[in-house]
Amino acid sequence: MMKRTLFAAICLMTIASTCVRAERTGGDAMVRTETSLRTGAECMERYLPLLEGAHVALCGNQTSVVGKTHLVDTLLARHVQLMKLFCPEHGFRGQAEAGATIASGKDALTGLPVVSLYGKNKKPTAEQLRGIDVLLFDLQDVGCRFYTYISTLHYVMEAAAENHVKVIVLDRPNPNGFYVDGPVLEPEFKSFVGMHPVPVVYGMTIGEYARMINGEKWLANGVQCDLTVVPLEGYTHQTRYELPVAPSPNLQTAEAVFLYPSLCFFEGTNISVGRGTRQPFEMYGAPLMQEGDYKFTPHAIPGVSENPPHKDKECRGYLLRDEAKDQLDKPAQLNLAYLMMAYKYYSDKEHFFINSNFFDKLAGTDLLRKQIIDGESEKVIRESWQEGLDAFLETRGKYLLYED
Repeated sequence: MMKRTLFAAICLMTIASTCVRAERTGGDAMVRTETSLRTGAECMERYLPLLEGAHVALCGNQTSVVGKTHLVDTLLARHVQLMKLFCPEHGFRGQAEAGATIASGKDALTGLPVVSLYGKNKKPTAEQLRGIDVLLFDLQDVGCRFYTYISTLHYVMEAAAENHVKVIVLDRPNPNGFYVDGPVLEPEFKSFVGMHPVPVVYGMTIGEYARMINGEKWLANGVQCDLTVVPLEGYTHQTRYELPVAPSPNLQTAEAVFLYPSLCFFEGTNISVGRGTRQPFEMYGAPLMQEGDYKFTPHAIPGVSENPPHKDKECRGYLLRDEAKDQLDKPAQLNLAYLMMAYKYYSDKEHFFINSNFFDKLAGTDLLRKQIIDGESEKVIRESWQEGLDAFLETRGKYLLYED
């Protein structure tokens, strides 16, 4: 207790202004935000009264910040009875690579117990929620179905509903919130990288998404949790927001975040997206690519990519950083050209899809893989999505908090 009290006192002197500011996180990392925008976590006047006298848990990670200060430190400085921390994929301080098992333990800075939701269990157990009245949820989403923070959100809400714990979602901007695109997930392809019947890019903040999970009764047995969303101020879905903190080790720049929805399909193929380089998700290529004006060689990077695809092998392909910047001024949609071109110029097509099951889970359907193999045009592929997109847009409209 002495450790927490002393730490809280120190943090009270360092809590930053509640305005969003431009912060450089190193190198060419994401640097610009809107100074008039306030995240849910920064709107403390809206949720601190809801925490008075309550035993509180926080589901967060390195993106859970108020100004320059981590939310856990901010809450302790405000004398919130914070009992426990939950963390998603990549860990509480965001230092683990994608897919790595996260162990439970203690937060080194505060001494609070940390329960991993990407280890033995992805859903909080009744025992882990025992004695908790309110669960705060504050994670920076990137607006893509296979980014697992929304799956963690689902299980947190489900466990809270079953154990009579209130959930407060502190909303954050969606850096890909300005468009909706891609195939809608079919039920038979449900997994932790896609749990709901939504398109690849759904154009909602994580707070709006929580409202949709609850309202559509997607939790087990149709249960609904006691949900409060603390909304953003100064945000619309057309707000172009560059993240002040990288949401995961391999999404270090605004360009990578923008390219991620289009490039993540490659995770189910023999194509590298630059894991093991200093510019992951800004490129694609492979040793067997027959075309491409860029070469790169993935290497092990501790804490980011310990064993990347094509480790220590030269890959041929394309660097997309400048193209990503150009596309920000064009109509927003998934870029299918990357996937179609890679398949066309891959010399061993039989082994292009190294794990068709995983590719289909990412796509939410097996149709896209079959269309690529059959050489269908982009027009035909996009037309096959339209009916599902139209139905989703109608559902989505019921839960929006911000203007399109």
